[in-house]
Amino acid sequence: MTSTPPVRLLVCDDHVVVRAGLLALLGSAPDIEVVGEAGTGEEAVALAAKLTPDVVLMDLQLGEGIDGVEATRRIASSSGTPPHVLVLTTYDTDADITRAIEAGATGYLLKAERPEELFSAIHAASQGRTALSPPVASRVMARMRAPHPTLTDRERDILGQLSQGLGNREIARALFISEATVKTHLGRIYDKLGVDTRAGAVAVAKEQRLLP
Repeated sequence: MTSTPPVRLLVCDDHVVVRAGLLALLGSAPDIEVVGEAGTGEEAVALAAKLTPDVVLMDLQLGEGIDGVEATRRIASSSGTPPHVLVLTTYDTDADITRAIEAGATGYLLKAERPEELFSAIHAASQGRTALSPPVASRVMARMRAPHPTLTDRERDILGQLSQGLGNREIARALFISEATVKTHLGRIYDKLGVDTRAGAVAVAKEQRLLP
């Protein structure tokens, strides 16, 4: 009888102590093989291409350089058969979840989960199945059920400029309004979309098709 090969895993976390703890924990799972570890997003992207793991376990906040979302996007969109990315983080805001899933993450797990849940999620991700922590799944379902926010024409204009990477001063010039007015509209946009960053606003707007 042929045994199932272990899931080949690449771990990316910028905290050395956390990463060491994860490696020790994962080492106790006989059906998971850690083939590499990375401390930055750039390193994770490079090692994913070199080692071709089945799954990349990805933290979101990675200090300097690209964050976990951008690293996920680069890995998920790489040529050939890219590995599945399973996010493992302490952050569970709507914006973080949306950005990660939009970037191509197969699953989204919180670091508070029990080891058995982590092992199970890694195996699910290796098969391309979605793995979500219960709190994350609840937030995703709530967002899907909630009616989409209604933005004014001016707020849509500003959101459109925002999606092009323009700063407040550039948006003000493009729309012939003051920077103070741009800031006021941005505050309202953030409130309506339930986010607190520019990247989060753009991600949610794209998810809910509020942008062309």
